Amino acid sequence: MNVKQFVKKHRDEWNQLELLVTSINKSRKRITGETIIQFHRLYQKAAQNLSYSQTYFPNDDVTFYLNGLVAKSHNLMYKDQVSSIKQIRYFFSTKFIGLLIEQWRFVVAAMILFTMGAIGSFLSVLNDPLHIYSILPAEIAQGVDPEQLGNGHGAVDSSVMSASIMTNNIKVAILAFAGGITFGLLTVYLLIYNGIIIGSLAALFWHHNKSYDFWAYIVPHGMIELTAIFIAGGAGLLMGYKLFVPGHFSRGFQLKQQAIRSVQLLLGTIPLFVIAGIIEGFITPAAISLEAKYIVACLTVLGLVLYVFIGKLLLIKNQPTKGFDS
Repeated sequence: MNVKQFVKKHRDEWNQLELLVTSINKSRKRITGETIIQFHRLYQKAAQNLSYSQTYFPNDDVTFYLNGLVAKSHNLMYKDQVSSIKQIRYFFSTKFIGLLIEQWRFVVAAMILFTMGAIGSFLSVLNDPLHIYSILPAEIAQGVDPEQLGNGHGAVDSSVMSASIMTNNIKVAILAFAGGITFGLLTVYLLIYNGIIIGSLAALFWHHNKSYDFWAYIVPHGMIELTAIFIAGGAGLLMGYKLFVPGHFSRGFQLKQQAIRSVQLLLGTIPLFVIAGIIEGFITPAAISLEAKYIVACLTVLGLVLYVFIGKLLLIKNQPTKGFDS
């Protein structure tokens, strides 16, 4: 049985289970015994379908869809009253990592687009520093003075700076995510444009022999910040791709399903932006050595790696067992 035949054979039962999940959530006090029996039957069949799909179509959209459907049904049946704290802990410790691992290709694609913009602008400004005035907005190009790097931060309210930076970066992430509705075109533009800004500034500081200083002020918060932007951009690219290539489902269905998944990816980046904003507001302008700033950057990378690694272990631990025979 190929994937098209598989979907055609079981689609009606999956739709029935979706409707039952919605109905039970809305009217818990009016559930009949017949409804419970029907729900249990459809849930068991969907779980069997998931096992089959994981075995024979592990990378197809239908497997991701069934995984979500079975998870919703399982929670409704066995975890009727789960506290908000437990839900939040589960999301950030397991669910978010699972989504990230599933969609890593789109996150990498977002990183590549950003890097392309950064390399292109870096080479352009490296060839001629005056190009920075045609690449960057006037207020940015005219406001940058490499010789003043590290000076003039004493009068800045760090708490205000942190909140402002964090808010701005979250806006960028939301726009990159929402750009998916434009078939990903806006997302592509935002990722390349942000890369262009970083690349051109890096080249300018290179000309002034300030690269070591420049990156010391960028990487402590930038490692987490860029990771979050890549994840949000990847969510937008995912949505755009599924609108271009809907597969076995309609574009309307794909938009609904991928929007849910992409929103979850976006929500998962919020703590990363909070951490990046705190570092950028308090540690980046602090009167500490450049080496200490690089140490902070290394610690943030180590923290990200450990977070993903631990999350993957929890995901494997909680993963349902495969083994359905056709």
